Amino acid sequence: MDLVNWLDVAVLLSLWQRIEGMRAAKEWTYADCPYEAILSSSKWDSGDENSNQKYCIRIDHAGLESKRGAAGQSEWPVLFPECGGSSQSPINVDTSKTQYDPSLPELRLLGYEQYGHKPFTVSNNGHTVEIPLPSWMGLAGLPWQFSAVQLHLHWGNGVGVATGSEHSIDDQSASAELHVVHYNSELYSNISEAKTQENGLAVLAVLIETGEETNQAYANIVNYLGRIRHAGQRVLIPAFDVGTLLPGDLSHYFRYSGSLTTPPCHQSVLWTIFFEKVKISHSQLLKLETVLYSSRPGSANPKPLQDNYRTTQPLNNRTVLSSFIPVSAKIYTAGEISAIVVGCLCGCVGLAVTVHFIIKTIRSMSSWDVLSSVRSPPDHRSQLTFDLFFSSPLTPNIFLLLCLISLYTTF
Repeated sequence: MDLVNWLDVAVLLSLWQRIEGMRAAKEWTYADCPYEAILSSSKWDSGDENSNQKYCIRIDHAGLESKRGAAGQSEWPVLFPECGGSSQSPINVDTSKTQYDPSLPELRLLGYEQYGHKPFTVSNNGHTVEIPLPSWMGLAGLPWQFSAVQLHLHWGNGVGVATGSEHSIDDQSASAELHVVHYNSELYSNISEAKTQENGLAVLAVLIETGEETNQAYANIVNYLGRIRHAGQRVLIPAFDVGTLLPGDLSHYFRYSGSLTTPPCHQSVLWTIFFEKVKISHSQLLKLETVLYSSRPGSANPKPLQDNYRTTQPLNNRTVLSSFIPVSAKIYTAGEISAIVVGCLCGCVGLAVTVHFIIKTIRSMSSWDVLSSVRSPPDHRSQLTFDLFFSSPLTPNIFLLLCLISLYTTF
């Protein structure tokens, strides 16, 4: 991306004191800037219009406004205009507003179980844990053929309620989130070409929550975090079936068009969010949240690698498709539950009083005498039962029956 095409040098100079970690290419290499986005400028302090000098700009996920002066999420659109687009990710999935599409097929994983004999490489790139994937892994069940590129994770800081996932369902976040990234290998030759094009990427999103048991699939990653504590470190690990990281049910998912969740936020991603969550143990999540650092070894100010998720973005006019008919997973607050209970009780009382009043009114109408004169002699036993029921007071049993009828018709 040519920086001068969209950001005047004077503006960038004014941001100099607010942007942390900006240095020239002769001092930084790509490996030295794992936490940064690499920007190109042909006219930045080089004196040579043909040069392709690169700069590192630190991207801070943790807050909307970084206390350390780094470019926080609210500033992303200033440096990367596409981050302010109308089709950004992640989003909150409101299940009541999703559109059921019965034509969405179950996703099929291609070659996920054929991981080969070569070990995987897991690395700490300064903003996440990442594993490159073999090119023979892919997806079927999408409009095009997609080949796997890499997988990575997002998580929080272990403080308070479960936050750490990028996407949420009915405003409920999870503790972490797995992304498996693929590129459209049917239309494009590589991910560099595909990532800027519409439908160029397909990402599988798995929401992760905690349970009591150790997840052996995720242990393939978590058990090695202690060997990649600092940015730039990597280690070889035994290859494993990547499909075991996904939920068992691949047929229930949400689908929408969105973007990369980190700068430059290209709006090129076909997202698939699985409805079923995956569970890892509390100790596994704790390792993910506390073992890693975004700073390099020997840093004077080591910074924990935490809260590497982007906040949810407006849905705008996009449609979220669902491969199934979802039942809302909304969790009601104590106040909402109290309001529902009181409302039901009031409804029961109102219905009971109304029905009893109507019954008494009907019995007092003279039309009963007229009707009886043209009917055959009544069955006195059934008439007696009828009279006993409708002339009796509003007993607890009758009230309970009316309440049950009211609740049944309500729900």
